[in-house]
Amino acid sequence: MTVSRYDRDPLINGARSFGSAQTVVIIRDAVRRGQISLKEKIMSESERLDVIAGQQYQDASLWWVIAAASNIGWGLQVPAGTKISIPTNISEILELIA
Repeated sequence: MTVSRYDRDPLINGARSFGSAQTVVIIRDAVRRGQISLKEKIMSESERLDVIAGQQYQDASLWWVIAAASNIGWGLQVPAGTKISIPTNISEILELIA
């Protein structure tokens, strides 16, 4: 199942929901409260969030979930040595933003 951060954007998704910036806030708050199962990873040279998302979720477009959980902004390529938090169960994310 593909989950786009734009699914929650009222201008893109038929005005049924709130904007994508709020989705990021929801994920970040859930991480702080320990509501999301995570694994941590130290980024190596030339690694990208979309590649990691593809490996973890079989869907590279979910890179933004890792970015939100890691509180790092929207860059696909993160500097080597950066610690990221990878949600291990995408259904936990879906429940939060549904």
